[in-house]
Amino acid sequence: MGETMQVIPYTRENAILYARRWALSRNPAYYAFDAIGGDCTNFISQCIYAGAGVMNDTPIVGWYYRSVNDRAPAWTSVEYLFEFLVNNHSIGPFGHSATILEMIPGDVIQLGTENGLFYHSLLVTERYPEILVAAHSSDAMNRPLSSYDYANVRYIHIDGVRIS
Repeated sequence: MGETMQVIPYTRENAILYARRWALSRNPAYYAFDAIGGDCTNFISQCIYAGAGVMNDTPIVGWYYRSVNDRAPAWTSVEYLFEFLVNNHSIGPFGHSATILEMIPGDVIQLGTENGLFYHSLLVTERYPEILVAAHSSDAMNRPLSSYDYANVRYIHIDGVRIS
């Protein structure tokens, strides 16, 4: 238990560069989940990893990808990614539920239904003149958030990354 963790900055520029490189294609190092529920959160996790540089390999509740059959639910699930980011007190990226005013490039936006089911993850790529995002499952790079049709939205500001 005496493990001390250090907080390092989340390198937003690396997350954005990764998004620019892979938003309209697929990185062969990762399985593409397009045919089995969508690739959006898998792609957002890849972007976050590019900016964080560290995964959390805790079974079940962590955030990691080794292969299609060896990954944490948070790597590919909208709901589990949210839970991981806002509740992570261990290794890896962490953040908090935020407002739209706190969104800056490298942060995450999730879209949902009016009954609170969240189904889509987006990465903020630009802030002005409006929020632009990158996404998979309807691939997009610098797509205006205002062009999406959604009933519910939540914003996750990534505060930093913990390393051991």
